Amino acid sequence: MSRSGRERGPVGDAALAGCRKCARLARFRDAIKDEWPSYRCLPVPSLGADDAPLVIVGLAPGLHGANATGRPFTGDHAGILLYDTLYRLGLTNKPRSVASGDGLVLAGCRITNAVKCVPPANKPTAGEIAACAPYLRAELAHLPPGGVVLALGRIAHDAVLRAWGARLALYRFAHGARHEIGPYRLFDSYHCSRYNTQTKRLTEDMFRAVCAAALREVP
Repeated sequence: MSRSGRERGPVGDAALAGCRKCARLARFRDAIKDEWPSYRCLPVPSLGADDAPLVIVGLAPGLHGANATGRPFTGDHAGILLYDTLYRLGLTNKPRSVASGDGLVLAGCRITNAVKCVPPANKPTAGEIAACAPYLRAELAHLPPGGVVLALGRIAHDAVLRAWGARLALYRFAHGARHEIGPYRLFDSYHCSRYNTQTKRLTEDMFRAVCAAALREVP
């Protein structure tokens, strides 16, 4: 793990933790907290260095995953394949992300979501995606020239394009697609969700291949 950078703590900025811009999401988080008091139930901060040359963008925190643990893709099925793949590629020191504070560290990679709060039925509205856009835009502003973004799913793909001010019609989402946008590269993958992996829409080999392709273009 030779790549380095400034690591953010597991809690993140106070401004993000206190965000309640989306009334529906805030109410949903409150209701979950009442049912599962041990869950964090706050906007989930990103993991990894601000200036990492590879940024992985997912959809939103999972109800019993990142929403509970406070770390992206941690505690849910999607994280199993993601972190194991990153470990195989030398981008993390552990093959599993169990809980915030378990000692896992990313190297040269950052993981974030298009939407920072858990949405009902894992489906954020267009307005909620737009409300979270400034956070993603600010994160991508730290991407160094030649940097690479890996979008997990169509919503993440579109959110990245909007953050860059790019026309969606010019860059169609497709698994394994590679797009050149100014000084950056955008790779697409189906989301590593339980549904996609169990139905074989996304196999382990498919996911690892696109992650490896993205990493090969990291400066």
